[in-house]
Amino acid sequence: MKYLIKKSLVFVVLFTTLLVKANEISSLSNLNDEKTTVLTLENVKQGSKLYIKDAFGVVLYKESIKNSGDYVKGFDLTSLPDGSYYFELNRDLEIKTVPFTVKMNVVEFQKELETTIYKPFISVKDNYVILSKLSLSKQPLEIKIYFDYDTNSYEVIHSEKIDNKVNIQKAFKLSEYEEGNYKVVVKTEGRTFIEFFDGNFKINQSIKQTKNKTKKVGNSNNNAKFGEESILNLKGGYYAGLHK
Repeated sequence: MKYLIKKSLVFVVLFTTLLVKANEISSLSNLNDEKTTVLTLENVKQGSKLYIKDAFGVVLYKESIKNSGDYVKGFDLTSLPDGSYYFELNRDLEIKTVPFTVKMNVVEFQKELETTIYKPFISVKDNYVILSKLSLSKQPLEIKIYFDYDTNSYEVIHSEKIDNKVNIQKAFKLSEYEEGNYKVVVKTEGRTFIEFFDGNFKINQSIKQTKNKTKKVGNSNNNAKFGEESILNLKGGYYAGLHK
């Protein structure tokens, strides 16, 4: 329990650091030729993803940031059809959106609508799944935990919704007797975040499903007993929220 509390404090410090960095805001400016719009982003990291999307979320441009530090690049956005668009920077534990409009070949930066979404941080320690999420606007959050019963089909074993909280800290204890594939799905602020991990409780950052493994329950002398009890516990909700 002390370990989990210390880990939660680390998460709070981490999110506080991100919050400070979020104040170092981006900017859009036009050059003298009136066609080139310069995007400036501070404190970007190598490997971060930059997108230009339309109002429906369709990706019009994608780039992987090559160098850490300040990012400055010019774009000719005047040829876009009239409408609403936004730059999206996907980095570490946050997603920043920089909205702009195009009207009659004129690009306008909507500074007041710029947003930062903090991603949930999900980690696995032994048979505990720990989730931390910062939401300055106190947006609703939905958590679902799935388990794959070696049938290549995930079944929901836990579901809950959290409302009106800025700093969400949750921990779930999973069965020690069940091996298989697990999936955590978090939905909030119009986004869906997914993490996979196996019965050995090792996180898998890939969005692709892991291959099924042979289920090993208990020891060879008590397989039937542990198998029956574990399945009952699994369906009845064997996890326990340690942080409310």
